[in-house]
Amino acid sequence: MSSLLSIDEPVRAPARPRPQWRAFTEMGFRPLYLAGCAWALISVLLWVHAPSLLRGELNGLAWHAHEMLWGFVATIAVGFLLTAGANWTGRNPLRGNALAALCLVWLAARAGYLVPGRPAFLLAGIADLVFFLWGAAALGRSVWLTRNKRNYGVPLLLAALASAHLLYLTAAVSGDYLGLMRYFNAGLLSMAVLTLLIARRVLPFFAKRAVTGLDIPPHTRSGHWQLAAGVAAIVLLLAGAPKGAALALAASGLIALVQWLAWKPWTARRVPLLWILYAGYLGLSIGLLVGAAQLAGLVVRVAWPAHVIGVAGFSVMILGMVTRTALGHLGRPLQTDRSMVLSYALIILAALLRLAALLPSSAVTGLLHASATAWALALALYLWRFFPMMIRPRADAGGQATPVMRIKPVVAPRG
Repeated sequence: MSSLLSIDEPVRAPARPRPQWRAFTEMGFRPLYLAGCAWALISVLLWVHAPSLLRGELNGLAWHAHEMLWGFVATIAVGFLLTAGANWTGRNPLRGNALAALCLVWLAARAGYLVPGRPAFLLAGIADLVFFLWGAAALGRSVWLTRNKRNYGVPLLLAALASAHLLYLTAAVSGDYLGLMRYFNAGLLSMAVLTLLIARRVLPFFAKRAVTGLDIPPHTRSGHWQLAAGVAAIVLLLAGAPKGAALALAASGLIALVQWLAWKPWTARRVPLLWILYAGYLGLSIGLLVGAAQLAGLVVRVAWPAHVIGVAGFSVMILGMVTRTALGHLGRPLQTDRSMVLSYALIILAALLRLAALLPSSAVTGLLHASATAWALALALYLWRFFPMMIRPRADAGGQATPVMRIKPVVAPRG
């Protein structure tokens, strides 16, 4: 007799792996992406809504500028480079308890700037210096031991960020406003050069993998000229030659625009993981030209270059990178969901509102608050979506943290 009704037990979804300390500290992007994005959210809300809580030696505008550049942007860069370095060299630069210790040093720096008194300030400054030099040394060791000549200069850019940080704090303590701005701009340009170097490598690689049949040039030779122009701009700025720095910076920005157009940005319009990176690269390119105009005396307000480069450039690109590279290294499909796309829209809105607030009008306060709200929501969405993934093993690791002591190097890094 044939069966008229068959009832099978439902197939149970595989149990969600539990959080693991080993997984959380297996690569630099996991704790440092979360830490950098969380601090970006908290520090902006403090700056806009509770500035009275900023009672440390480095207070007010000096604290805000420092924490945005070195506490947020450069922190994400260290997390990215420690992760990418494993792909470039086949050696994981830092992991486990050593990576956790690096994160504790970072936390000590963030807390120290908020505590009143010179001892706390000195502790914070030293902690930040150790953080960047430790990251540079760990990456440099992997690069040197594997004779990865293509990346010999990357740890030096991290060391330049550390040096600019130290000079910035020295100027802040001595009350040297002109020195403060010069060293902040040097740090900003060091970060811009590093960002251009990384983005020029990964953006064409990501694009060709995401868009079927897309063929775009890597612009390796123009990237070398761009790198040389950026380094020249930093040296000339520190040497007190703003006109020469303006020319070098303009050259770097124009090369970036040419690269952006050559990479066919219109082909990325249906791929959120791509168009957010294109948007950030465009913002950074324009920001470099605005910075050149300011150094040449054509733009009066010194806040314009920092915010175009920092908010429209770095921040937009960072949100795209911490999404794309995290998904790849977590073994997840390279696809966005609604929360991720919404976070992209919010970070771009935050950038536009912040730039609008630089224009003289009666709506400045409202624009600032609206920008801070959009900024906080964008980063909160990222943290909400990615925190549960970051503290667990890779999706394809079968519930166990993957060993990462030796990683097969690839020609074009995915992170």
